[in-house]
Amino acid sequence: MRGHDWINTCLPDELILEILQLLDSKASHDACSLVCKRWLGLERLSRSTLRIGASGSPDVFIKLLAQRFVNVKDVHIDERISISLPVNAVQGKRRRRAENVFTSFKLQYAAEKSPDKEEDCESFCLTDAGLTAVADGFSKLEKLSLIWCSNVTSYGIMSLAQKCIFLKSLDLQGCYVGDQGLAVVGQCCKQLEDLNLRFCESLTDVGLVELATECGKSLKSLGVAACARITDKSLEAVGSHGKSLETLSLDSELISNKGIVAIAQGCPLLKVLKLQCINVTDRALMAVGISCLSLEMLALYSFQQFTDEGLCAIGKGCKKLKKLTLSDCNFLGDRGLEAIASGCTELTHLEVNGCHNIGTIGLESVGKSCPRLTELALLYCQRIGNFALTEVGRGCKYLQALHLVDCSSLGDEAICGIAKGCRNLKKLHIRRCYEVGSKGIIAVGENCHSLTDLSLRFCDRVRDEALIAVSQGCPLQCLNVSGCNQIGDAGIVAIARGCPQLVYLDASVLQNLGDMALAELGEGCPLLKDIVLSHCHRITDIGLSHLVKNCQMLESCHMVYCPGVTAAGVATLVSSCPNIKKVLVEKWKVSPRTKRRAGSVLSYLCVGL
Repeated sequence: MRGHDWINTCLPDELILEILQLLDSKASHDACSLVCKRWLGLERLSRSTLRIGASGSPDVFIKLLAQRFVNVKDVHIDERISISLPVNAVQGKRRRRAENVFTSFKLQYAAEKSPDKEEDCESFCLTDAGLTAVADGFSKLEKLSLIWCSNVTSYGIMSLAQKCIFLKSLDLQGCYVGDQGLAVVGQCCKQLEDLNLRFCESLTDVGLVELATECGKSLKSLGVAACARITDKSLEAVGSHGKSLETLSLDSELISNKGIVAIAQGCPLLKVLKLQCINVTDRALMAVGISCLSLEMLALYSFQQFTDEGLCAIGKGCKKLKKLTLSDCNFLGDRGLEAIASGCTELTHLEVNGCHNIGTIGLESVGKSCPRLTELALLYCQRIGNFALTEVGRGCKYLQALHLVDCSSLGDEAICGIAKGCRNLKKLHIRRCYEVGSKGIIAVGENCHSLTDLSLRFCDRVRDEALIAVSQGCPLQCLNVSGCNQIGDAGIVAIARGCPQLVYLDASVLQNLGDMALAELGEGCPLLKDIVLSHCHRITDIGLSHLVKNCQMLESCHMVYCPGVTAAGVATLVSSCPNIKKVLVEKWKVSPRTKRRAGSVLSYLCVGL
C-alpha cells in the first residue's frame, strides 16, 4: 500500500467530517489538520467551539477566526486569560514568519485606532467592533461567553442579538452592558435559555424586566450577582414570564423575600437554587418548600436571618433534593439537618461549611436516612464528633468522596468507621484534622481498594506506616502529604513501589524527605506529571537527577526553599523533561543558559521569594 492514499481516494468529505466531529480534544483536531490540505479544510468545517483569551488585537483576531471556522456555534472569550504564540512551536524561518504575521495583526489594528494612550490600552481588549465581527462571522452562534470583556457595551450586544437570533446561551460576566442591550437581546433572541449577568454593574430592573417579558418563556437558567440596581421587581417579572426556569443563582443585598417568593410561586420547574441574599428569611424557603417540588439542588451561603424552620420546610416539600450546600449559616442546627435527612432520602451530596451549630446529631441522621450519599464535605465543623462519621460509614455504603477541613473533634475512630463501611471510597481529603493519625489511614489502606485520590495536608500524626498500608491496598493516582512532618523516605518509597499510576504528588514541607525517595519515584512512577517539593531541606541535585531520569512525562515541579537544589539541578530538570511547562524556583538558582533553554515554555521559571 506504500505510495497510495486509500483514505482520501475512497472516503467522501461527508464521512471524514463525521469522523472529525467525534474527536474529543483540540490536540487531535490540530494533528488531523496537518495531514493534508483537504483535511485542513474539512477540519476547519468540523470545528464547533472556539476558546479565545486576551490577545494583542482581539477584534482582528476574531475576524480571522471567523473566516476560517464558519460552522462555529460556541464561542468563549475570557480576557482574564492571556495568550501568546508558543516560542517552541515553530523554528527558524517559520518561527520568524509567524511572529511577523502576529505583529502585523497588531500594527494593522493600531493603524485603525487613534494614537492616544487610552485608545492604545483599549486595543488589547475586545470592543463592540470585535463583537460585531462575532455576529457577522458566526451566524450559527448558539452559545457565547464574554468573561470580563469590560469594553463591550450595549451597542455591541445589540448588534450581536440582531444577527445571532439562534442564540441559546449568553454569559456577560463582568461586562458593562446596559438596559438597552439586554432589552434587544430579549426582543431578538427568542430561544435564549441560559443567561449569566454576574457583575454587570450597569444593569437595572428596566433591562431585566424587558428581557423577561420578551423571552422569559424560553429562559431556563439565570445568574445575577453584584448587580446593585437589580431588585425584587426583576424577580417578579421572571416569576411571571419564566415558567420554564430551572436554575437560579442570586447574590445580592437588595433581594428580599418578595422576590424569592415570586420565583417559587411562578417557576414550579425550578431544580437548582443558589442564594447569597442577606435579607432573605425563613418565609422565602417555606415558599420554595411548598411550590418547588422538583428542586434537586439547594445552596445557601452566608445566611444570617433564617433558622431550622426554613430547612424543615425544604425537607417536608422538596423530596427530590439531591445536593445541599450550607455555608456560614450560623442559625442552623441539628433539627434542620435532621428534617432534611428524614424528608430528602435521595440526597447524594452534602456540604456543611462553617455552620457552627450543626453537630453530631444532625450528621448522624444523614447517615441513618440517606443511603444514596456519594459525597460529603465537612469544613470548620467543630461540633461534629466521631460517632457521626461512624454512622455515615454504616448507612452510606456508596460514599465515594469525603472532604474534612479543620474538624477538630474528628479522629481515627471516625476514619476507621468510614473505611470499614464505605469500601467504594475514591477520594479522601483531610486537612488540619489533628486527631487523625496513622490508625485511621491504615484502615483506609486495608479496606478502600478503589481509592485513587488521597490528601492528608498538615495531619502531623500520620506516619510512614500509614502510607505503607495505602501503597499495598490503593491504586493511588494523586497524593498530597504536605506538612505531614512525620512522613519520610520510607512512606514515599512505599508509594513509589506500590502506586505506579501516580500522576500527582505534593510532598512539600516534609523535613525528613531525602534523595532516596526521589530516586524510587523516578523508578516506580513513570506517569508522574506534577510534583511539589518546596521546603524539603534534605533533597539535593542528586535526587532530582534520579527523579527526572525516568519521569519523562513531568510537566510541573515546585521546589522553592530547597537549599540542597542548586542551579545545576534546575538545569537538569529543564533539559531532561521534554514536557515540562512550569518550574517554581528562586530566581537566583536559574542560570542564563537555563533561561534561554526554557524559553516561554515555563510559566514561572524565575520567581523571587
